[in-house]
Amino acid sequence: MARRVVVPPSPLLPLLLILLLSAGRGAHGRSISSPADEAPADLLVSDGVSSPSAPGSQALLISLLQRSWNSRLFAAEECEQTYGFLPCTTTVVGNMFLVVAYGFLMYKAATYLSSGSELLLEIMGPGIVGGLFLPILGALPDAMLILVSGLSGSRETAQNQVLIGMGLLAGSTVMLLTVLWGSCVIVGKCDLSEDSTSIDSQDTKVFSLFGSGVTTDLQTSNAARIMAISIIPFMIVQMPKVFSFPSGQRLAVLLSFIVATVLLVSYCLYQVFQPQIQRRILAYAKHKHVISGILRHAQIQSLGRLIHDDGEPNISVIKKLFHRLDLDSNGSLSHAELRALIVGIKIEEVDLAREDAVNKIMNEFDTSQNSNIEEEEFVVGISKWIDEAKRSVANSGAYSKKFMHEFHMNTKDQLNMLIDQSDEVVESVYNPIWICFKAILLLLLGTALAAIFADPLVDAVDNFSIATSIPSFFMSFIAMPLATNSSEAVSSIIFASRKKQRTSSLTFSEIYGAATMNNTLCLAVFLALVYVRELAWDFSAEVFIIFIVCVVMGLFTSFRTTFPLWTCFFAYLLYPLSLVLVYVLDFVFGWS
Repeated sequence: MARRVVVPPSPLLPLLLILLLSAGRGAHGRSISSPADEAPADLLVSDGVSSPSAPGSQALLISLLQRSWNSRLFAAEECEQTYGFLPCTTTVVGNMFLVVAYGFLMYKAATYLSSGSELLLEIMGPGIVGGLFLPILGALPDAMLILVSGLSGSRETAQNQVLIGMGLLAGSTVMLLTVLWGSCVIVGKCDLSEDSTSIDSQDTKVFSLFGSGVTTDLQTSNAARIMAISIIPFMIVQMPKVFSFPSGQRLAVLLSFIVATVLLVSYCLYQVFQPQIQRRILAYAKHKHVISGILRHAQIQSLGRLIHDDGEPNISVIKKLFHRLDLDSNGSLSHAELRALIVGIKIEEVDLAREDAVNKIMNEFDTSQNSNIEEEEFVVGISKWIDEAKRSVANSGAYSKKFMHEFHMNTKDQLNMLIDQSDEVVESVYNPIWICFKAILLLLLGTALAAIFADPLVDAVDNFSIATSIPSFFMSFIAMPLATNSSEAVSSIIFASRKKQRTSSLTFSEIYGAATMNNTLCLAVFLALVYVRELAWDFSAEVFIIFIVCVVMGLFTSFRTTFPLWTCFFAYLLYPLSLVLVYVLDFVFGWS
C-alpha cells in the first residue's frame, strides 16, 4: 500500500456526535398535526354506500393520505434502542439522520484505522505491517458491518439483515473497481506519447479520450490478476444454485469459506514476503533524488551544458563528467569511484544509504555486468536520466542551470511527502515511542468506533428500508460503501493527482488489493455467519454482479498497462449497469 504523510485526525468531532446521539436516547416523536386537523371518528368508517366521488369524500381522502405520509416521515412509534441507550426511531427522517450519523462515525473509524496503521508503518516498516496489518485494517469496517448484520437477534432477523451485509460487500467491491477506478484515471491522466505510454507531469491535451491517460507497471497488472483469482470462492458457493443441487448448499458454503481463508492467508503472505508496492515508491524516490544530485553536480562543476538547444543530451559534456569521475584513468568507473561521487555530492535532504545508491547506479549502468561502468555505458545511462528529467520538469527549456535546479527541487519535494525509509530496513524516526503510542491509540479508537456503531448502523439502514419500502440491499449497496471506503478513496485520488507512472501504479495496486480483501476476508466473515447460523443462501444476483465486475475489470486491466481517458467511462458505466442488473435479476426474474 502506498504511504503518505499522516496527519492524525482529531477525535473531538465524533465524540461530540456520540454525546449528541446519547442525549437523545429517550426522545420519541409524534405526528405533526393540530387537533383541528383530526377527522371525526364517524367519517373514518365506511358506510358501504358513499363513494370517493361523493361531496367532501375526495378532500377527506387527500387529507388522510397527507397525514399518513406525514406520519411515516415524522411520527415515531416505540422502537428498540441499540444497547439500550442509543437513539432509535421508526420514521423516515429519523432513520435518515441516524444512517448519516452512524455512517459518519464509521467513516471516522476507517480514517483512524488508516492513520494509525500508517504511523505504525513508519515505525515498523513494510513486510508484516504493510503486508498484513494494513490490508486487514483497511477491510475491518466492512468486515465488522458484515459480522453484526448476521449476529443480530433471531435467525429470522439475521436472515433479513444479512442482506445488508451482502449489499455492503457487493457495493464496496463494485464502487472500488468502477467509480474510484475511473476517477483515478481522470485525476492521474497525462499526455500519451507515440508509444502509448503516459508522460509524467505533462497534461496538455485536457480531455482527449485517446491522447491522454495513465500508464501502470507490470506489478500492477499482477495485482489485477490476483484480484480476478480471488473470486473463486464466489464461484464455489454458487455451484449448487447453478446445477440445481440445493442439498449441497451448506457443504458449498463451508468449502467456499475454507478456500476464501486459504486465499486470504496466501495473499497476506505474498504481501509480507514480497512487499513490492510498499517499497517501490520509496526506492524510486530516493534513486531519482540521487539522479538529480549527479546531474546538478555536473552543472555545478562547470563542465558545460548537459542539454543542447534542441533538447538532445550533450555527449561531449557527459564524457567530460565521466573522465572527471575516473580517478585512476583506467577507462571505467568502479564501486569505489561511484561511492566517492555520492559522498562528494553531499545530498543532505535525505538520510541516504550510500552503498545502496551505489549498487543501484551500478546495476542500472553496467549492462555488460563486469562490475565496472565503461564510457559508452555511462553516456547511455546519463542520457536516459536526462530524458527522465525532461519528462519530470515541464516547460523548463534547455537552459541546464535552471533545468537541473528545478529537477532537483522537484525530487526533494517528492521525498518530503514521504516517510524517509530505506528499501530494506526502517530508518530512525523522531520520538518513536510517542509515534508508536499515537498509532496504537488511533488503532484502538478506530476499532472501538467500528465495533460499537456497526450494529446501530445496520439497524438504522434496516429501519430506513422498512419506513421507505426501499430494499435494504440498495441502501447498503449505495450508501454504506461511501462511509467505509471514503478515506481510502480520498487517499487514492490525492496520490493519483501526482500524475506519475509510479504513483499511478501504486494507486491502482491499492484499489485491486482492497477488492481482493473484500473477496477474501469480508467474504470469509460472511460465509462463516451463513454457515454457523444456518442461514439460507439467496444471493445469486449479488454474487453474479461481483463476478461480472471483477472478471471484466480483471481481464481489462491484466493484459494492458496503458489506460486512455475513454476507459474511465467504461468503468463508470459498470456501476449503474450493476444496479439495474441486480434489480432485474432480483425483482423480475426472482433470483433471490
